Amino acid sequence: MATFFEHFTPKEVAKISGLGRRVHLPEGWSPIWKDTPADKAYIILDGTVSVRRDGEEIAQLGAGDIVGEAAIMGHSLRTATIVALTPLDTIHLTDETLIQLDKEMPSFHQALVEVAQSRVNP
Repeated sequence: MATFFEHFTPKEVAKISGLGRRVHLPEGWSPIWKDTPADKAYIILDGTVSVRRDGEEIAQLGAGDIVGEAAIMGHSLRTATIVALTPLDTIHLTDETLIQLDKEMPSFHQALVEVAQSRVNP
């Protein structure tokens, strides 16, 4: 399965990176908690996260993957908690930025759709 970032040209990656903010997160940090408002998403540049629902790991994601986008696009509360298994290097996207990219870049929208489909039908 292709990572989220593999969907884009270098120019598109630069645009996404430029609209986001580079953030480093320590191992053990939880940037996203279940049942909280959807106000941010992260594209993982380096590191690994555990996706947990009700304390059970349901997936691990790494470099090139996006987390937190589903609740923003679905206008819902978070359905899982994200925990950094290693130090993370990420691009932090606000909900407004994610929605802007979804509207302005057809390739970004298509990548979000593919990620959503792959997570529903692994």
